[in-house]
Amino acid sequence: MKVLCISDTTDTLIYSSVAPELYRDVDFVISAGDLPLRYYDYIQTVLKKDVYYVYGNHNLEEFGHMMKGGSLTLHNDSLVPQLPAFGGNFVDGRIIYDKYHDLIIAGLGGSMLYNGGESQYTEREMKMRIARLYPKLIYNKKRYGRYLDILITHAPPRGMGDGEDLCHKGFDCFLQFMDKFQPRYLLHGHVHLDDINAPRITEYKGTKVINIYKNYILEDEILGR
Repeated sequence: MKVLCISDTTDTLIYSSVAPELYRDVDFVISAGDLPLRYYDYIQTVLKKDVYYVYGNHNLEEFGHMMKGGSLTLHNDSLVPQLPAFGGNFVDGRIIYDKYHDLIIAGLGGSMLYNGGESQYTEREMKMRIARLYPKLIYNKKRYGRYLDILITHAPPRGMGDGEDLCHKGFDCFLQFMDKFQPRYLLHGHVHLDDINAPRITEYKGTKVINIYKNYILEDEILGR
């Protein structure tokens, strides 16, 4: 299986005329956030690939503009039932079973709370978001023999390529999540890798933690089998 992973900044290569040929063998697309919805819509239209995405902590104003007479409130996930009709599969605070690829994908977007903005959470609030996923995770274990395959986050786990400033600090509860539910992958963005040679992958027990900033191709012969 091959997955095109994107996050934080648009890529001129994806916008180029060669993109449909370049990514023709990609099965689907995953985004860790901080990208405009029109980018997902473009990818889904031009590449003809499904897009799974979470929110980041920037580029959120466009969602507010698309609401009819309402305010944008992401902090407690209250926007989820009111999402505009746009390309992509919104998995922030959700778990989706992709029957075609036989994959279980969950999402936990947002960053650490640092200035009171939208899609920011304290450690406690992120733990509460995780707790709301428990019933579905337990059901998945009974139904499919595993809790999930891929967890998409915006922020990284604490101590795995995160920063020391509050904005870029990772979540400790993501470590606890991996301890308990053992996803094959945790894919995140938020921490920009301006050096193309900077390491992207960290191993945590049975989980590969990958910073998918900008553009990353994930290939796994076991996924989807």
